[in-house]
Amino acid sequence: MKRMALLACMGLLMANGDVEPGKPISPRFAGDPSPHWFDDRWYLYATDDASNSGRYWDSTSWRLYSSTDMKSWQDDGAFLDVTTFKWARPDAKAWAPEVARRNGRYYFYAPIGGDRIGVAVADQPQGPYRDARGDALIDKARDANAGAEPIDPAVFIDSDGQAYLYFGTRVPKVVRLKPDMIHVDGPIMDVVVTGLPASDPKKKYGEAPYLHAHKGRYYFSFSTGWPGQIIYGTAASPLGPFAYGGVILDYLPISTNHQAIVERGGKSWLFYHDRLLPGGGDHRRSITIAPLTYAKDGAIQPVERHVPE
Repeated sequence: MKRMALLACMGLLMANGDVEPGKPISPRFAGDPSPHWFDDRWYLYATDDASNSGRYWDSTSWRLYSSTDMKSWQDDGAFLDVTTFKWARPDAKAWAPEVARRNGRYYFYAPIGGDRIGVAVADQPQGPYRDARGDALIDKARDANAGAEPIDPAVFIDSDGQAYLYFGTRVPKVVRLKPDMIHVDGPIMDVVVTGLPASDPKKKYGEAPYLHAHKGRYYFSFSTGWPGQIIYGTAASPLGPFAYGGVILDYLPISTNHQAIVERGGKSWLFYHDRLLPGGGDHRRSITIAPLTYAKDGAIQPVERHVPE
C-alpha cells in the first residue's frame, strides 16, 4: 500500500511537470548542491566528484549545471578553480560551494583548505569569477570563533536586506555580512539549536548548515554527521535560537549528507546528494531533487529516499 501511494504521488508530480524524485541531474558525479534561480534559469553550483581521486574529496574545481525546468540539466563545465585564490595553499581542495546575488553581481563563497572561506565575484552567474578580496573572508588562524572547520558556507539574505553567512562543522556558526557581501559585519556567533532529543545522541549538529524562510518562519537545516540525517529547527529570527522540528531526510548509504531547500512559484524542493549512479559511493555522489511539503502547522514533512528502478 505504501509503495502504491508513493507511485501515485510520483505520477501526479510528473503530470504536473515537476521533478522525478531520485533521478540524478547528470550522469557525472557531483555533490554539495547550491541551487539558485537567476535570470529566468536555474543554476546549480556543485563539488565536482568526477574529478576527484575516488578516495577523498580532493577535486580542485567546482562544477556548474543549469536548467529552465529542473528536469533537464545542462553541464556548463568547470567554471572556477581553487587557483583563482592566489593565497590558497597548494593542496587546497574545492569543497561545498555557495553563491548569492546582490548589487547586480554574483558572489561565490568557497571553502579553501578546510580552514578558510574565500569569496569571488562575477557579473554573470556562470562567471568568469575573480577573487573579490585578495585574502580570506573567514580565516581560522585569524578570526575569533571561526570553529574547527570553517567550511560549508551558506548565505541567506533576509527581507530587510541583511545578509548572513552560515558555516562550520561540529558547532554551527553565523556572521552578518556587510552590503558589499565581501566583508563581515560584527563577530562570528554560534548558532543554537534547542530541544534536540536527549534519547538520540546522534541528533546533533555535524555540518551543512542551511537557512531558508517560509511564511514568516526561519528554518535552519543541517546534517547530523558522518553519516547523518538532515534535520531542522525553526525560529522567529535568522540568528535563532532554533527549536528542533524533526527529520527532513533520513540516513543515506554514503558518509555525507548535504542539502539545500528552495522555493519558487509556491512550490518547494529539496536538493541533496546520494549514491545513485553506477560506481557511486562516499566520494562519488550524485545530486538529485525531491518535492518538499509542509504540514498545516508549518512542520516540514519528511522526504522519503527514492532510487529510480
